[in-house]
Amino acid sequence: MVTKGNPGDNRNNKGPMPVFTVVGLCAFFYILGVWQRSGFGKGDSIAVAINRETDCSVLSDLSYESHRDGEAGAPDAPEGGVKEFKPCDDQYIDYTPCHDQRRAMTFPRENMMYRERHCPPQEEKLYCLIPAPRGYATPFPWPKSRDYVPYANAPYKSLTVEKAVQNWIQYEGNVFRFPGGGTQFPQGADAYIDELASVIPLDNGMVRTALDTGCGVASWGAYLFKKNVVTMSIAPRDSHEAQVQFALERGVPAIIGVLGTIMLPFPSGSFDMAHCSRCLIPWGGNDGIYMKEVDRVLRPGGYWILSGPPISWRNSYRAWQRPEDELEEEQKQIEDIAKLLCWEKRHEKGEIAIWRKRLNTDECTEQEAQSSTCDATNASDVWYKKMENCITPTKTNGSWKPFPERLNAIPSRITSGSVPGLSVEIFVDDNRSWKKHVNAYKRVNKIIDSGRYRNIMDMNAGLGSFAAAMDSPKLWVMNVVPTIAEKANLGVIFERGLIGIYHDW
Repeated sequence: MVTKGNPGDNRNNKGPMPVFTVVGLCAFFYILGVWQRSGFGKGDSIAVAINRETDCSVLSDLSYESHRDGEAGAPDAPEGGVKEFKPCDDQYIDYTPCHDQRRAMTFPRENMMYRERHCPPQEEKLYCLIPAPRGYATPFPWPKSRDYVPYANAPYKSLTVEKAVQNWIQYEGNVFRFPGGGTQFPQGADAYIDELASVIPLDNGMVRTALDTGCGVASWGAYLFKKNVVTMSIAPRDSHEAQVQFALERGVPAIIGVLGTIMLPFPSGSFDMAHCSRCLIPWGGNDGIYMKEVDRVLRPGGYWILSGPPISWRNSYRAWQRPEDELEEEQKQIEDIAKLLCWEKRHEKGEIAIWRKRLNTDECTEQEAQSSTCDATNASDVWYKKMENCITPTKTNGSWKPFPERLNAIPSRITSGSVPGLSVEIFVDDNRSWKKHVNAYKRVNKIIDSGRYRNIMDMNAGLGSFAAAMDSPKLWVMNVVPTIAEKANLGVIFERGLIGIYHDW
């Protein structure tokens, strides 16, 4: 019998082979990991192959469609203390936590403060899942969704009555139809955009991102997709409470928002073009603070379009039922502020006026003499910050590339070192990595490229590389940069010709 410690016990005398085996395996998996993370391997295909051979394999019968079955959609009783969120009552189908109408009416109306974002205290927050409306239907694919929305998805007829003569929206059977008209474009949005295109280069990719303040049902942004222009449409939640909901159901980017006392949730120099069509914003009031905010978010060389009152007041004051002298003074204030901002007036015809922000403001002596300059050290720190009555310094970051070239070009904010911790190498690696990830997603979910998904949100967008990899005329991505993110990357995202917002999750 061999006992412990007996020379006959050779269990510990197996030689160096096990050591070599362990070292060899470690080296193999290290090399495999390096190859997988490099741009030359097929890391995502390896992951798919591994999933196929394990218990984590992708189920072939997964459903990616939306469902609404009331309580049937609630999960089974949780195990191990996991919290269960049940559906909210149907009265909350339109609940927007920070834009609750009852709470809004408790705030001052001065400068539209009551229409701004006011979030509930902890004790009033809902901990349930907002249900879809009864009968909610899968939206029509783009571009049909631009013109038709199922009535059940946004069951509000008020706009069909209030805006009947302005051709905004019509109710037909079980759908809403959007004829593409508007107060300022009775001949249709296409004709209106063609007129703008006679002044603004909308066909060469130089104008890619647009901002529409007071967007209505977002027909301007909807039809600009034909020009490969993506528009961020904003409107308050007011008596026309469904405006933004209609926009999103149509497949058009939109957020609830207003020019009031808080800065817009976009970094400086984000948009190539800004637009107001009868948006009811007092542009000449408050020493031009709203025009200064538009100037902040416009890139150098960007355009501002104002259509409707007070433009062409001499010919239209009777139709508008407003005094001549009041309209004349209103337009004078706007013209004076535009000069102060060093905008160049490029066009005025009928009820449309167009200004262009100069590429270089070095010769704008009026700015220095008549208005204070904003502190540019934290130009991207705009979340819940009060608007300031000052002019944001313009940074000319080299040449502006057309879209889609700018989608994968190195943003000037990176090449100039404006974003600490970001380098060209990091950007290139991030871009390459997300292309691989998106290709893997498409292999798993076969309908990503089918047009089934129109509105997509990236809740932690980073450099926007997911959206860049997903780029398609069939869809758009709302890139959300959390306010607690280590790096303020939203400016980089806009430079790429993408859109997004800051948000506090």
